[in-house]
Amino acid sequence: MLKNLIDWLNSIGIQFPGDNLFQFITSRVMLAMVLSLVISAVFGKKLINYLRKRQVGESVRDLGLAGEQQKKGTPTMGGLIIIVAIVLPTLLLADVSKVYIILMLFATIWMGMIGFIDDYLKLRSKKLAQQQGVAYKKSDKDGLAGWFKILGQVVLGIAVATTLMFNDSVSAYREFTGTTVPAGADTFVLKIDGAERIMIKANDPVTTIPFVKSHEFNYSKLLPKAVRGFTWLVYVLAVVFIVTAVSNASNLTDGIDGLATGVSAIIGIGLGIFAYASGNMRLADYLNILYIPGIGEISIFIAAMIGACIGFLWYNSYPAQVFMGDTGSLMLGGVIASLAFLVRKELLIPILCAVFFVETLSVTLQVSYFKYTKRKYGEGRRIFLMSPLHHHYQKLGFHESKIVTRFWIVTILCVVFAIVTLKIR
Repeated sequence: MLKNLIDWLNSIGIQFPGDNLFQFITSRVMLAMVLSLVISAVFGKKLINYLRKRQVGESVRDLGLAGEQQKKGTPTMGGLIIIVAIVLPTLLLADVSKVYIILMLFATIWMGMIGFIDDYLKLRSKKLAQQQGVAYKKSDKDGLAGWFKILGQVVLGIAVATTLMFNDSVSAYREFTGTTVPAGADTFVLKIDGAERIMIKANDPVTTIPFVKSHEFNYSKLLPKAVRGFTWLVYVLAVVFIVTAVSNASNLTDGIDGLATGVSAIIGIGLGIFAYASGNMRLADYLNILYIPGIGEISIFIAAMIGACIGFLWYNSYPAQVFMGDTGSLMLGGVIASLAFLVRKELLIPILCAVFFVETLSVTLQVSYFKYTKRKYGEGRRIFLMSPLHHHYQKLGFHESKIVTRFWIVTILCVVFAIVTLKIR
C-alpha cells in the first residue's frame, strides 16, 4: 500500500528523500523483516497480557510427558501475533496490486480465521465446563469438526490452483529449445552477455523437478493426449491435496515449544530464495528454472513471515509464554504449501518440509500398525513410544530444547539440500 502510494506520488511529480528505496525489492525485503520483528515483539507482549486477563489458557492432556503440567494455563491463540506481523508489513511494503500478494494475504487471513474459530470453540468448551463446575477434559471433539477444517483447506487449495491456472496476470517462461516458434506463442528475447535466448510462455501448469536434467514437469503428461483438456482438474486436485497435507502436518508438529515456529521460519528462507531467483531473469536463466514475472514481490511477504516467526519465538521458545494454537499452525502450513506452488517448487516439499513430513508419517505408521496388530493379535502394538515423533523423543528422556534445536538443524540441512538440487541434475 505504501509502495503503491509512493509510486503514484512519483507519477504526478511528487518525490520525497529516500523514496527510491521502495523501488528495490531487496530494500523492501529487509524493511519487511525488521518491521514484522518489531510488530511481533511489541504486539506480542500486549496480546499475551490480554489473553492472560481473559484467562485464555491452554488445557493440557495428561500424556505422562516431562514438564507438561507446567504448561497448563499458558495463553493460546498466539498465532494472531504472527498473522498481524505478516499482514501489516506486506500491506505497507509490497505491491498489493500483484495477484500473488493478494492470493497470499487471502491464504494468511483465511487459514488464520479457520484456526481461530477452532481455538475459540475449544476455549468456550473449557469455560462452559468451569461454569457448570464440571472437570474439563480436553477432547478431539472440542473445536471445529475435522471435516470443516479440511473444507477450509480445500477452499484455499482451489483458490490457489484456479488463480495459477486461469488468472491472466500469472505467467511462467522457459527457454525455447525447438526450431520453429509456434504461431501466436507469447515470447520475448532474453539478452545475457551478448547471447540471445527465446523465452516462451508455459501455458500448461508446470513445475521444477529435482535431480532431472530437463528440470521441468508438465502436469498434462499425467493424462492421455485425448483428455489433456482436463489437466486443470488434475492440477486442482494436486494443489488441494498438498495444501491440506502440509497444513495438517504443521498442526501436528506444533506440539512442543518453538518447534513449528522455528521450522516454518527456516522453510520460509528457502522459499524466499526460490521466489527471488524465479523473479530475476538472470538468476532464473543461470539456474535453468522457470522465469516467473512479478513473483519476486512475494519475497516481501515471505520476509514478513520469517520476521513474524522469529519475533514470535521470543515468547514461544522454551518455556513458552504463549502457544500459537491452530490459529498459527494451520495458517503457516497452508501458507508454506501455497508459496511452494507459486514458485513452482511443490515437488521439493518433501525435502523442504521434511520435519513436517516425518512427523505426519510417524502418526500414520503408529495408528496403522496399532490397528493392524489389534486386529491380528487382539492387542494393539506401537512402533514409537508415542507419536508424533517429537513426543517419542520426549519419552526417551530428551529435553524439549534439545529436540527442537536438532529438528531445526535437520530443517536447515534439508533447505540447503533443496536449494542445491537446482544444480544437481
